[in-house]
Amino acid sequence: MLCLSRRSGEICTRRAGHAGLHNRTGSSILWGDIDADAPRCPASGSPAVPAPKLPDGYPHGRALCSACFAFVTLDDGELSAHDSWRGDESREEADRRREWMNTHGW
Repeated sequence: MLCLSRRSGEICTRRAGHAGLHNRTGSSILWGDIDADAPRCPASGSPAVPAPKLPDGYPHGRALCSACFAFVTLDDGELSAHDSWRGDESREEADRRREWMNTHGW
């Protein structure tokens, strides 16, 4: 499992719980916890439309956030306030998300 701390939208690719600075593999970007992005996604409140559905209805009216790639509920055509995506909450959600991405792309 990866750390997933973010800075300027870049995700730390070190193991969760690592010691020392955060790092994006393949780059020279390093940061500490004090420099990390706030958990709230900067795209919260942005205009959005529901994502295309799979045959079973997934993602159930949610929109795909263009900043953090989370599926987010909509409030009057805008992304609800949400934290940047840090991974799926369950194996089932990860499987559905993977199927959606393979079907509809980014």
